Amino acid sequence: MKRIFCLVLILLILTPLFRVAAQTRTDFDHVKRNVAKLGVGSKAKATITLNTGAKVKGYVYSAGDEDFVIRDSKTDAPTTVRYADVKNVDDNRGHRNAKMAVIFVGIGAAIALVSVFGAIAANER
Repeated sequence: MKRIFCLVLILLILTPLFRVAAQTRTDFDHVKRNVAKLGVGSKAKATITLNTGAKVKGYVYSAGDEDFVIRDSKTDAPTTVRYADVKNVDDNRGHRNAKMAVIFVGIGAAIALVSVFGAIAANER
């Protein structure tokens, strides 16, 4: 009975450690996939948030199995970042601004058309 109790107690103590290890590995793979999705080269712009809270901006110069190199767009200074040290990867390729511009232009055009048709309908009465 004491053996079973000790075994259950050990399992209860070790379970959180296995969860942390599994979560760290999943985060590592997720970061690696995000960097791979960005690609490599001057068009692969990103903002990397590290676990320490620091941010690194630039473009992905090269990517390896354990780390990747990001270069500052202005100074071209390289920074080697380990995947395990990354908290978040944000791409800065400008697509969001273009999408927002298209949405606002579409809304403006819709308002203009509604105003014109409303004025025409009011004059026909």
